[in-house]
Amino acid sequence: MYKYDQLDQQIVNERVAQYRDQTRRFLAGELTEEEFRPLRLQNGLYIQRHAPMLRIAVPYGMLSSKQLHKLADITKKYDRDYGHFSTRQNLQLNWPKLEDVPDILAELATVEMHAIQTSGNCIRNITTDQFAGVAPDEVIDPRAMAEVMRQWSTFHPEFALLPRKFKIAVSGAKQDRAVVQMHDIGMEFYRDAENKVAIKVWVGGGLGRTPILGVVIREHLEWQHALTYCEAIIRVYNLHGRRDNAYKARIKILVKALGIEEFSKQVEAEWQHLKGMPNTIPETELARITKQFDTMPYETLPANDASFDAAVASNPAFAAWVKRCVHPHKKPGYRAITFSLKPHGKAPGDASSEQMHLVADLAEQHSFGELRVSHEQNLILADVKLSDIFGIWEKARAAGLATPNIGLLTDIICCPGGDFCSLANAKSIPIAEAIQMQFDNLDYLHDIGDIELNISGCMNACGHHHVGHIGILGVDKDGSEWYQVSIGGKQGNDASIGATIGPSFSAEEMPTVVQKLIDVYIKERTPEERFIDTVRRLGVAPFKAHVYAKNEIVETA
Repeated sequence: MYKYDQLDQQIVNERVAQYRDQTRRFLAGELTEEEFRPLRLQNGLYIQRHAPMLRIAVPYGMLSSKQLHKLADITKKYDRDYGHFSTRQNLQLNWPKLEDVPDILAELATVEMHAIQTSGNCIRNITTDQFAGVAPDEVIDPRAMAEVMRQWSTFHPEFALLPRKFKIAVSGAKQDRAVVQMHDIGMEFYRDAENKVAIKVWVGGGLGRTPILGVVIREHLEWQHALTYCEAIIRVYNLHGRRDNAYKARIKILVKALGIEEFSKQVEAEWQHLKGMPNTIPETELARITKQFDTMPYETLPANDASFDAAVASNPAFAAWVKRCVHPHKKPGYRAITFSLKPHGKAPGDASSEQMHLVADLAEQHSFGELRVSHEQNLILADVKLSDIFGIWEKARAAGLATPNIGLLTDIICCPGGDFCSLANAKSIPIAEAIQMQFDNLDYLHDIGDIELNISGCMNACGHHHVGHIGILGVDKDGSEWYQVSIGGKQGNDASIGATIGPSFSAEEMPTVVQKLIDVYIKERTPEERFIDTVRRLGVAPFKAHVYAKNEIVETA
């Protein structure tokens, strides 16, 4: 993974010292809450329902074992012995004390980490595919470019106070696992007809109150112009984006209001002033950044391993885990593996300090000291020998990290919701836990097959409910918590926004509602269909009819 140079470390150290003094002044009464608010947000600190929340940056989802050990130590020392991995591949602490945050940031700096760009109206943490660099379908490894963009956007003075937060995702694989169409800017790297690296640029995607799929603003962009073209897009947004209404301030609203043709015209005009300027990326700079990433010392291994094959054949539990949690690798004899942070009855995305220490140890021993955080809120070892997988599984299973549900119904994406977030209309975690317990039969889950269920506690859509095959949104009705259900959403190359099936439901009804949706799928599916395929073929009507059938679920206005 990327290793800091002297300047990287100096910047982070100076920010820690700066924020320590800002916190001191606030606690001494020298800064008002209004004055301190933008300063703490610039350092990832929110004030939530019960306590502050600190969001720690994990750029493009990459962690070293040393960094994860440090995160584990921090959760034990300064929090309640656990952390929450988010859909933005970051880690959130839900219970830090405001006065401890400078010390936390100082500890993070010792392992090349920080909380910069995790909040506020700036360019947020750049995200990418959790299998970047190892996926067999990868055309271009996007991580070096993600790092170039991180360095460009960090402390960029022109973009420090945008109309709203701004999110960028990059992908270099044939299958989009970075959800590029749902970002303010999405960048797909590919090789053109001349075998040169090029970028397809998407703009204006986003979830929240007004979910919109991004549109392609440029089919072919030479990679050297990635920064200047993004800068042109953000300049147009910064000039015209709404600042009088937070709900209409995202770039997706501007693109929709202007129309993609007019928006593109203005971007191209702006780009003419920037194209060829210093932010054009020379090959020497990309090479410099690339050298800051460790080269993995892969061994030459046979494609198969007899001990692994024997374990799969003789141990049904291990075989079930391999089917869901072990993934192809571009190098013979290696695999990527996912540790599920979705054990049944637990908050999705949470990991205890003990679990983090174990994963860090396993990464050190078996995956070159690196690991990944996925958009789906799980942890990944990307470079594991086939011969090591069974032993890893035994240790992960003992620690509650080997639930074989990756890609299944209980691999739920879920925001913290009303248990923590002051913006939430309803709780998310109890709904996730109730659904997990409703579907606590792994054989049944495997029979249902691939399905994505996402839960958000409010319209901000931190749980990405709009793109779940089944999406659940918490809503407020006269001070009570209710839940709206949509189906047909999807991430990936053929992304789509889900359609609401009808009036909302109480919390107690939610496991039954999901069960009835699954019942329709099982009854109507063809042998080769996933849930999303059946929904797309049949539409919402048969699912709605069964869920709201008389004497089953009573409609609520």
